[in-house]
Amino acid sequence: MVTKGFAKHYYIMLLPGFIWLTLFSIVPMFGFVIAFQDYNPGLGMLHSEWVGLDNFTYMFSLGDSQTIFVNTIFIAVMKIIANLMVPLVFALMLNELRIMILKRWIQTIVYLPHFLSWVILSGILLDIFAYKGPINDMLSALGGERILFFARADLFPFIIVGSDVWKEFGFNTIIFLAALTGINPSLYEAAAMDGATRLQRLFHVTVPGIATTVILLTVLSLGNVLNAGFDQIFNLYNPLVYSTGDIIDTWVYRTGLVNLQYGLATAAGLLKSVVSFILITCSYFMASKYANYRIF
Repeated sequence: MVTKGFAKHYYIMLLPGFIWLTLFSIVPMFGFVIAFQDYNPGLGMLHSEWVGLDNFTYMFSLGDSQTIFVNTIFIAVMKIIANLMVPLVFALMLNELRIMILKRWIQTIVYLPHFLSWVILSGILLDIFAYKGPINDMLSALGGERILFFARADLFPFIIVGSDVWKEFGFNTIIFLAALTGINPSLYEAAAMDGATRLQRLFHVTVPGIATTVILLTVLSLGNVLNAGFDQIFNLYNPLVYSTGDIIDTWVYRTGLVNLQYGLATAAGLLKSVVSFILITCSYFMASKYANYRIF
């Protein structure tokens, strides 16, 4: 049993994190009023003209608004699906590997990209897919034509999704490997005694054994439908691919910090936050109902 004096040390340890959360996450939330103002930095939030829902009305009247919402949802949903399926399949394949040293080496290699920032990885990708990069050299050697990958709006979303999977699938595999360790080995022994092959054991023992984890991760990922990855896209996109690569976050950045339309940018950000909050609430409700997962 923890004494009161000892418990104070825990609160002291939490204090720096609480201060950081307050300064950078809670205090800035009061800036949402800019979405309802014709904000003037010289006048501040207290004295800028109140315009009500004009910023929202203007945002939806723009042709860009539909584009950025469609792009955001498309890229985010593709990332969610790929970042669930690829780690799952890889974890099942890795679990069947019986050479433990090789298994550890593979697992270590594939999750290393997770620890690199998109600033570094973007430079690597730009070099790999450059006009005179290794991918185009390979295409040229096979008799094909060189492609300007980052100037092709039709290819850009798939490069974004593919590179995100490459960065994260190794780390996400750890979740499924942890779930696989929770399966009772006696189930495999019983299945083997009944004459089940390795493939049959995979589909009838392994997959059902981690089904709850898969459902939980799928449901919880619904809250990220409007999060397509600002840092990744910001470091890779250019005006030639705005039609398929521009998302809410990058549009808000350009509108607010580059074009200085603070009210309009805040309105778009606030709308995204409200929708994301609703989706996260629904996802936790569904996780509680279908996967018996609760945080409170």
